[in-house]
Formats: sequence, structure tokens, C-alpha cells
Amino acid sequence: MLMSYAASGGSLVISSAAQLLTFAILARWLGVHEFSLFVAITAISNIAVHMCGLGAMECLVRRVARDRALYPDMLGHNIILTAASGILLVLLGAVVLPFFFTLSSDPATNVAVITLMLVTNIMLVRIIVLAEQIFIAHSDFGSANTVVVGFAMARTIAACLACIVFGVSTVATWALWQFACHVLVALACRHAIRGLGQPKYRIVREELPLGLYFSIPFILRAVRQNADLLVLSLVATAEIVASYSVARRMLESSYLSVEALNRLVYPGSAKATAAGLQHALPRVRKVLVAATAISIAAAVAVFILAPVLPYLFGRDYVSLVSFIRILCWVVIPLAMWSVAVEALGASGHQPIRAAVMGLGSIIGAAVAACATWYAPPTGTFVSFYVIEVAMVAAAWSALLHVVNRDREEARKQGLAAGIAHGR
Repeated sequence: MLMSYAASGGSLVISSAAQLLTFAILARWLGVHEFSLFVAITAISNIAVHMCGLGAMECLVRRVARDRALYPDMLGHNIILTAASGILLVLLGAVVLPFFFTLSSDPATNVAVITLMLVTNIMLVRIIVLAEQIFIAHSDFGSANTVVVGFAMARTIAACLACIVFGVSTVATWALWQFACHVLVALACRHAIRGLGQPKYRIVREELPLGLYFSIPFILRAVRQNADLLVLSLVATAEIVASYSVARRMLESSYLSVEALNRLVYPGSAKATAAGLQHALPRVRKVLVAATAISIAAAVAVFILAPVLPYLFGRDYVSLVSFIRILCWVVIPLAMWSVAVEALGASGHQPIRAAVMGLGSIIGAAVAACATWYAPPTGTFVSFYVIEVAMVAAAWSALLHVVNRDREEARKQGLAAGIAHGR
């Protein structure tokens, strides 16, 4: 397990470093104004990408981890839902977003560029992540790690070529490079999974509600995560928006060390909880201890390394170091509650998981938006900690409730079986 985590965590750390370098290159060459536009459109795409597929990837990992004979059905299920929902999301965004963002003075070009960015950041990203999840479902973590690292490195190479070599300085031009990069990676992923089997195109109906239960919390969480950024873009300067977005990216990067653990234990947890969540509680507690320790180490590392970042992103980002040092500790409560919701998901308790994450995200989005509107950016930081600490209490309360309920049901079944045997 330690060796697997080292490989999984190492791949995500390398990926995170490559993504950070890509972010830094774009921040320097695009400038504060263009970069703030790029960040805003990316924030909207991050919400939409969780809608794409309607949660079908989770059921692929869960069902295939238990029975690999189901892979063709689950792959076809994923392809159908990803294509259908992705097309609808891109069309909706292409109609709405040009009224809010101007990437080109020519209206037709503006629509074309925004559409291209949506195809890239929603459909192509989802296809690439699907390949990673397919390998995880087959417990082939080496190949999954290769997808993660390869994708991150490809984007970094594209940013280097576009900005440093060819002098790209606008979001409109970068969109072409980004699209080409994602197409090449998606084709490589398609080739990599070809040997695992061909899809059987059908909808697995019983997984539709579970997929929605799984995806809706992530959609709402994406809204929660980007509500502050979108409101901040309305009430703060471009420099604050850009610096805050970089600080948020650093927080997400530090969380990857915890995500590496969660993605590693998820298939095993799905197997361990097949007979009830109570049987996996000792395993979940161990994961909690490990995740908490990892998150503390990640927060300390980010705090120490924060002064180095202006050399990467440029001196125009004057608020960057202070923002990062304020936000870096959020990863600790984030790691703690993520362990509980991952356990609920692996055990198939998607409705309860959805309720915890959904309600937390709805309330959190409102709190973050209001706090950001009335006291930017101080209110934004305070709301972050309030929301994540509240999520720890809610997630673990829900988990322990399910464990106690499963124990009681198992006890009743045992008594009934004993009575029947006695007769």
C-alpha cells in the first residue's frame, strides 16, 4: 500500500507541479487582464465538467472493481452519457457566455473561441479523466498515473511552445493551442484503453439515479468552489482576482496528496463495504489518520514555499504570498471530511453522500458569495474555514449514523436467522 501510494502520490505531485508551471506561464504571458478572463471561463467550465457524464464514471469504478465482466456495459454507459450531456453543455455555454465575456472584437470569432474552450475544458477533459478512471477500476494504478502525468506534462509543453516560443499573449490564441493539446492526449488515451475491451452501448438504468446522486454533490461543490471567484471578479480588481485564483490553485494542488490516497483506497473500500459499511470502519479510521497527517505536511510545505511563487508568476501579483499563506491550512479540514464522503460513496450510500455534500455546497456557496460581496477578500477567507469545518462535522456524523444503522440491521438479521435455525 505504501509503495502504491508513493507511486500514486508521486504522479499527482508531478502533475500538480506541471499544472502550476502551466498556470505560471499563462499568468506571465497573458497578463493580469487576459489571465483574469481565462480564470473566469475556466471556473465556469469546472462547474460544467462535473455535469458532463452525469456521474457515470463513479459507477464504472465501483461496479468494475467488483466484477470486471461488467466493463463493456459500463464503458458504453459512460460514452453515451458523456457525449449527450457534453454536447448540451457546450451548446448552452456557446449561447450564454458570449454575452458576458469578450475574447475577440469580432462577435463570430468570440463565439467560436468560447465554444472551442468549452469543448476543450468539458468534453475533452472528461474523456481523458474517463481513461484514468478505467485504469483505476481495473486496479492498474501505474497506467492511471501515466495518464495523469502525461496529461499535465502535455499541457505544460503546449504552454511553453505557445507562450515562450511563439509569443502567444491572448486567451483567444491560447484556446487553439489548448484544444490541439487536449485532442492529442484524448487520442493517446483512446489507444491506451483499447486492449481492455470494446464498449457495449446501452444505458445501465439502475445506475442512473446513483450517478445523479454522485454527480450532483460535485456539481454543487463546484458551484461552491467557484461562487467566491465569480463574485470576487465583480467587486475586486483584476490583480486580486488573479492572485486569489492562483492561491486557490495552490490549495487544489496541495489537496492532490490526499486525493492520491483516496483514489488508491476507493476500489478496496468498495469491496470491503459490500456486506455493510460497518465492516470497513477500522479501514476508514486508518485512512483518516493518514489523510490528516498528509494534509498537515502539505499545508506546511505550501506555507514555507509561498514566497518563491512571485518569481514564477511575476511581480504584478502583489497579493499572492499573503493569500496563499492564509488559504493553505484549509486543506486539513478538507482532507478530513473527504475521507468520510469517499467511504459513503464506496459503500454505495450515494443518497446520504449527496445530501451531505449537496446541502453543504448550497449553504457554502451562499455563505461564500455573501461574505465575498460584503467584505472582499477577507470575508472570502473566513467563509472558507467556516464551511470546511462545518463539513467535517456533517460528513462524519452522517458516516457514523450509517455505520450504526448497518450494525443494527445486521444484528436484527442475525437474531432472525438464529430463531429460524432454532426452529
